[in-house]
Amino acid sequence: MEDSAIVDLYWQRQESAIDQTKTKYGSYCRSIAWQILHDDYDAEECVNDAYLGAWNAMPSHRPQNLKTFMGKLTRNASLKRWRSRTTAKRGAGEVALSLDELGECVASNDAVDDRISAQELADVLNRFLASQSRDARRVFMCRYWYFDSVHDIAARFGFSESKVKMTLKRTRDDLASYLEKEGVVL
Repeated sequence: MEDSAIVDLYWQRQESAIDQTKTKYGSYCRSIAWQILHDDYDAEECVNDAYLGAWNAMPSHRPQNLKTFMGKLTRNASLKRWRSRTTAKRGAGEVALSLDELGECVASNDAVDDRISAQELADVLNRFLASQSRDARRVFMCRYWYFDSVHDIAARFGFSESKVKMTLKRTRDDLASYLEKEGVVL
């Protein structure tokens, strides 16, 4: 079923919208949740939270890209669950490592809220990523959106782990410079 038809089902408050979303994007959402949580039960709960989030968000919001919308809902639910499960980064794995790395050039959301809106920051980040090479963009997104390990990224793209680490380091450095140039104070 096409995404627009699924969104129409949400707008019509048809429960089959959730079934269609599960069929089309269930495994995609589960992979996002599992990559963050590494727990089947918690991952499934977060995916269900994402379906509920989609149900509650529509019809007042009509997503332009349902896959991205569901991925974002799943990621947010998973990160919320991860934060509540971990204290002082005990057993945090790739999520904590990724967030620590990115924290070098982007502050936490609490600090950002006072200085720049989330949408403005997203626009700046999108412009930055558009200015990067395809490889740098793909590696960056795998690490900081999907929380893939350096090892997994290297295997996926046929790079050495040192190349992945260097690409991430250079991209973070470029991001910090770009944010400064754009006048984004974090």
